[in-house]
Amino acid sequence: MDELMDCATLEVRQYGRTGPQVILLHGGPGAAGYMAPVARELSDSFRIVEPFQRRREHEPLTVQRHIDDLHDVVAAYSSDEQPAIVGHSWGAMLALAYAAQHPDVARCIVLVGCGTFDSAAREYLQATVASCANPQLGSRLRRLASEIGDPDVRLCVLGRLLEPLYIYDSLADETDETEEYDRAGHDESWRDMLRLQKRGVYPSTFAGIPAPVLMLHGDWDPHPGRMTLAALQPYLPQLEYIELKSCGHYPWREKAARDTLFETLRDWLGENMT
Repeated sequence: MDELMDCATLEVRQYGRTGPQVILLHGGPGAAGYMAPVARELSDSFRIVEPFQRRREHEPLTVQRHIDDLHDVVAAYSSDEQPAIVGHSWGAMLALAYAAQHPDVARCIVLVGCGTFDSAAREYLQATVASCANPQLGSRLRRLASEIGDPDVRLCVLGRLLEPLYIYDSLADETDETEEYDRAGHDESWRDMLRLQKRGVYPSTFAGIPAPVLMLHGDWDPHPGRMTLAALQPYLPQLEYIELKSCGHYPWREKAARDTLFETLRDWLGENMT
């Protein structure tokens, strides 16, 4: 990491000193810091800006608040160029929501392990996770609320318990680097995303996005990539889809997919930013 800076009330980390600029968005929502391995790996070819999304503090968190925050980051760090936006999971959804409102900003967009945009995909996700969970895990999950009072700590433990269900074959030296958890921010941000989907705002407004879009999705990710692809394609006819083999929700942590992920990112971003 080259620099850690503050953009108004947001923590922003920067990596790399040469190449096109890439803004890297973490998922969760409310789980900042875990994209650091991706930022470090890409920093030899790109200048990476990794904002930590706003925590829940004095006012409810909404998708619009996150969009406005991201626009402030772009204004502060990319005022003289069009950056690429690479988002993971919820961060991929935020990248699309931002580009729909600011269609001339992003040079190109990459969605890694994109989250869901309809109830059918969410039901599939929930059913997949439930089918993989053993009775011991189910019992442990049911006890979380009574055993752990702090909601942020509880979100952290929940993530640790569910992690094996989201990873196919993890690299031994790749671990979760999440630095902070925000349960209230997670719940409010996600609730607002669901509200906007129910109103028909997403994914329909994505039709106004002119930038090239690439979707990278693990074939073992509980998030159903091909269902999300089908939901997005009517509004994003330019959307490209690459399925990563033997890969779960975190491709950079997978034995079979890590090299393919970074090779694809470097090639595709390079082609679309020159």
